[in-house]
Amino acid sequence: MTAFVLVSGPFTGAWIWRETAARLREAGAHTHPLSLTGLGENRELAGPGVDLETHIEDVVRLIDGLDASELVLVGHDYAIHPVLGAADRRPGRISRVVHLDAGMPQDGDTALALVPDQETRERLLAEPGGSVPVPKPGDWDRWGSTAGLSASALDRLDRYAAPQPSGTLLQPLRLTGASAELPSTGIFCTASGMTIAMAETLVRTGPPQFRALADPRVTFFELPTGHWPMLSTPGQLADVLLRASAGEGHRITVDTDEQPPHLRPFVLDVPERPRERTGRVDLCLPDAPPDADVDVDADTPRPAVVFVHGGPVPAAQRPTPRDWPLYTGHARYAASQGVVGVTVDHGLHALTDYARAAADLAAAVDLVRAHPRVDADRIALWFFSGGGLLMSDWLAAPPPWLRCVAASYPVLAPLPGWNAVDARFRPVTAVRSAGELPVVLTRVGQEYEPIADTVAAFLSAARDADTLVVTVDVPSGQHGFDVADPTDESRRAVVSAHRQVLSLLTA
Repeated sequence: MTAFVLVSGPFTGAWIWRETAARLREAGAHTHPLSLTGLGENRELAGPGVDLETHIEDVVRLIDGLDASELVLVGHDYAIHPVLGAADRRPGRISRVVHLDAGMPQDGDTALALVPDQETRERLLAEPGGSVPVPKPGDWDRWGSTAGLSASALDRLDRYAAPQPSGTLLQPLRLTGASAELPSTGIFCTASGMTIAMAETLVRTGPPQFRALADPRVTFFELPTGHWPMLSTPGQLADVLLRASAGEGHRITVDTDEQPPHLRPFVLDVPERPRERTGRVDLCLPDAPPDADVDVDADTPRPAVVFVHGGPVPAAQRPTPRDWPLYTGHARYAASQGVVGVTVDHGLHALTDYARAAADLAAAVDLVRAHPRVDADRIALWFFSGGGLLMSDWLAAPPPWLRCVAASYPVLAPLPGWNAVDARFRPVTAVRSAGELPVVLTRVGQEYEPIADTVAAFLSAARDADTLVVTVDVPSGQHGFDVADPTDESRRAVVSAHRQVLSLLTA
């Protein structure tokens, strides 16, 4: 007999599962909706000592009291943190973990990224014994899409929600790896912005942590609704949970011999050259080859292009992005054209890290400009993928020495579900202040629709602001085309984008 332990996200409790649990019981399954300490019917137990460990113990205690041969743990939103913590302690009791519109937290991660505004996050860090107030009526969509919710469902959220203890969001999740072999299922609520198609593309072209989604023990489902399917589509959710418990669902497959995206070779065959490393910054210095477009002596300070990696990328990832073939390839090619190519590691490890990454980048640029082989008045910044949001500061207040910014398949506004990204990082807004700073934008024809939408919005805002945007189009290209698509079209696009940047640097 299959038993489901149902654990809901912030502010909610066992009450939110009522209709889904009833449908599961009708199908012959046992259900155990759980209200975590401080939430639901346990809201009176809230206090400054309630943290993630408290909630992990809540789930473990329930597991220990159950007698079921097939035990499925379902974690919605924040609840995937205590669910994974409990699975790590009782792996032998668990048959499957279900991530219901939830992320993939790793050892050491906190749930703070789920908080949708910087001000609240800063308050929680300053006052760790407090709580996050219940969203005001009409504000639930800041915590996730409310698509599909009726007026009565929204009223239930308003009436029964309880403040979320801050310790549950601040305490890091600690995992030993004991549950790493357990089967898992991801259920995407498509109105939240994530789909199976996007997950497949992330596996093939995204940051390396997504490679784990291609494990044959991992399955996927989609629900055409918002972030609270237990209220909007409870019957469909129950059916999907039953299918997930039976091992059904879509599986993402990749060639086992295929290199991970971040380790694939650059599309241009550029000779190796030494890099000068200082802290988080590597400089690939040119040697004035005869075919370079910059005609200067070998020791003359040169313009520099700083290549800004995407992400988020886990802090423990090795090699770090500045050593990935994508960025070293671009840097070497820039150096072959007579300018300094720079790769840099910045601290974009989670959606809450954009401010830290921006500070890291600013410090790296200062270091580059101070280098004796760099012309401090001729700098370009080139952003990739999720690093595109870091363009905002430079567009909003361009310094005179910044000759252009470039972006390849960039994210130019926070994507659906990226509520944790500070509002400061919106190039679609910042471009209105770019003035005469030119932009070189490389866009791909096979882009994820949500990312393509941000690019279209950026171009519209740039036109309204009379900002010069030079576009390089790769009609058949996909996200990460400069390593993923080793075609003549890709190679021409890379060369064209570099020429555009070089011409702006040397004008």
